[in-house]
Amino acid sequence: MQTGLKITAFAAGLAATFGSAYAVGGALDPVAAPKEPSHQESGEGHGEKERPTAEEGAGEASRLPGGLQVSQGGFTLDLDTTRVDAGEPAELRFAVVDDDTSRNVTAFRREHGKELHLIVASSDLATYRHLHPERAADGTWSTPVELPEAGGYRVFADFTPDEKNAEGVTLGADLAVSGDARPEPLPEAERTVTVDGYEVTLAGALRPGAGSELKLEVEKDGRPVTDLQPYLGAYGHLVALRAGDLAYLHVHPNGEPGDGRTESGPEVSFTATAPSKGAYRLFLDFRHEGKVRTAAFTVHAGGAAHEEPAPEGDESADHGH
Repeated sequence: MQTGLKITAFAAGLAATFGSAYAVGGALDPVAAPKEPSHQESGEGHGEKERPTAEEGAGEASRLPGGLQVSQGGFTLDLDTTRVDAGEPAELRFAVVDDDTSRNVTAFRREHGKELHLIVASSDLATYRHLHPERAADGTWSTPVELPEAGGYRVFADFTPDEKNAEGVTLGADLAVSGDARPEPLPEAERTVTVDGYEVTLAGALRPGAGSELKLEVEKDGRPVTDLQPYLGAYGHLVALRAGDLAYLHVHPNGEPGDGRTESGPEVSFTATAPSKGAYRLFLDFRHEGKVRTAAFTVHAGGAAHEEPAPEGDESADHGH
């Protein structure tokens, strides 16, 4: 661990921290950028049609993965809560603003049971929260949160506006957590992790610029878990964040409960596309016996050591969101 940094120093350097992280992301040279600047290419694996705006440089912005910008696709994440204290209960408040009207968005398309998915992650990817905020009639959102460690965090709002031909958007904003900041190194890549007595094993490889299948198998006490419970309309929920700049990939399972072919475990299958080579942290949420648990993995896209080939015959399309 690094020596603790007091919040006074941390607050002064927060902007520089994320500025350098942003530069790291640019240096990673995202692949598969769109040829036409009028289309956005999100880190979640699907293109977004760019809404007309007066902002210059929209074509260049469209080349970035999701979550790296506070404004994209004609929308802005207005994070009212910009600082909280480590280990203390707090409330996150924010709104999604329509850049054309400068008004809060109040109509969203429900996807996987929610109008908006909110993710909070520390810059070292040691802390991860998938929250479920509530929206007021005026378009302001709020949710309780308690973050255990001080440092820089990123807040991601993943949503689809409820309008014709609208596509999903992921916006990101910085959050400071006060206290002694002791960033953790990125954990080593492991194929099996243990969480709350469950063993979760990852098979497959994350590929830059191409869809690939990731399979996660859940066991408990050495026995396969065959009765996973639906969570957000699926048997698993997977988010991937790129180390350094926290570029965001939100991927969904291949299949869903009740479709006649998807079993309730022990395996949950996803298709994902990495925007570039590099290290990523995968966070799998799964529900069993009435409780949601999160298993986290470090993976390397693009020829890193110990990378396992994807299953043969994988020709599935990218299901990223």
